[in-house]
Amino acid sequence: MAAFIIGALILVILLIIVWYISTMNTFKVMRVKVDEAESGIDVALAKRSDVLTKMLDTCKGYMKHEAEVFADVIKLRKGMTLSEKVKLSEDMDALQKQINITAEAYPDLKSGETFIMLQKSIADVEEHLQAARRAYNGNVSKYNQRLVVFPASIVANACGMTKCEFFEASEKQREDVKIEF
Repeated sequence: MAAFIIGALILVILLIIVWYISTMNTFKVMRVKVDEAESGIDVALAKRSDVLTKMLDTCKGYMKHEAEVFADVIKLRKGMTLSEKVKLSEDMDALQKQINITAEAYPDLKSGETFIMLQKSIADVEEHLQAARRAYNGNVSKYNQRLVVFPASIVANACGMTKCEFFEASEKQREDVKIEF
């Protein structure tokens, strides 16, 4: 009888150890997914930079008066913090608005094939960036939920795991867009 109790106790301890390791590994995999999704934002920002830079070269003939605006658009550097990425995103939003304002102010530009391609490219990279942000926030949500749900929260607390930040719109991005004709 004592051997049965000791055997059962060893089995329970082994099950707890296996569960703990499994839970810890799940957290590690989830964290990698969060990091991967954050990298996806970097890729989208780089794509945005490349497209705008290349299209800038093509559109310069049409838009000499706006060359300075485009030239200073992106200074994307590896290792940016999430807040720096939010700031860069705000700057890019301002550029997109500037391009649309330019199109309204200079109707000849709007009808130019190159300028139309630029606008379509901007829409494409913006969509890609939004998808990357959604993927990041989705992975952060799953990770953060797992951190606080019992009994996994025991492992998270024991390993010193902390919540990740969501990619959120800034106050400027939350403002209503004023459209004037």
